Amino acid sequence: MYRALTAMSVVAIVIASLLLSSGTAYAHERRMVGPYQFVVGWLNEPAYVGQFNSLDMRITDTRTNQPVSGLEKTLTADVAAGGLAPFPLTVSARFGTAGAYNGYVMPTVTGQYTFHITGKIDTQAIDEKFLSGPNTFGDIENTATVQYPAKVPVADDLSKRLDAIQSGVDQTRIFAIVAIALSVLALGGAAMMRRRSA
Repeated sequence: MYRALTAMSVVAIVIASLLLSSGTAYAHERRMVGPYQFVVGWLNEPAYVGQFNSLDMRITDTRTNQPVSGLEKTLTADVAAGGLAPFPLTVSARFGTAGAYNGYVMPTVTGQYTFHITGKIDTQAIDEKFLSGPNTFGDIENTATVQYPAKVPVADDLSKRLDAIQSGVDQTRIFAIVAIALSVLALGGAAMMRRRSA
């Protein structure tokens, strides 16, 4: 009997430590909006640039302690990064999990992202912004830190490289235009000198 209780205690401690260290439940922002608790973050965390991901939104009515279903019909969501125009998400109910909703997206730049949720839950108006960060849910991270064996550039890196190339091309064009203009002036000046000497 004592051994059975000891074994069950060890199993319970292992399971509890796994749950505490899993991070999934803690890498989200919890917020009360009226009587409803919102839990919002990325579906897959840590979240990486160039990887398919999703809004992970769970809503509970704290008066009944029950998840709130059917909100894909009354709530809308978008995501924005770095001051860019927001990208609308299609809010869909998660199969097999009451009160949980997805909105799929592939982030293409690293940094902070904001989920904006609007609409209604029953008579409660919803207009909430959830910003990623150290005390909420994770920013989008660069994949270079976890790539193995070779580093592969993703959209964010390629965009920076293309910007650098474009900048170089623009400078080359300016130099070429200036050189052509100076050549035309020099040729024109040489022609005028020949006429005068003739």
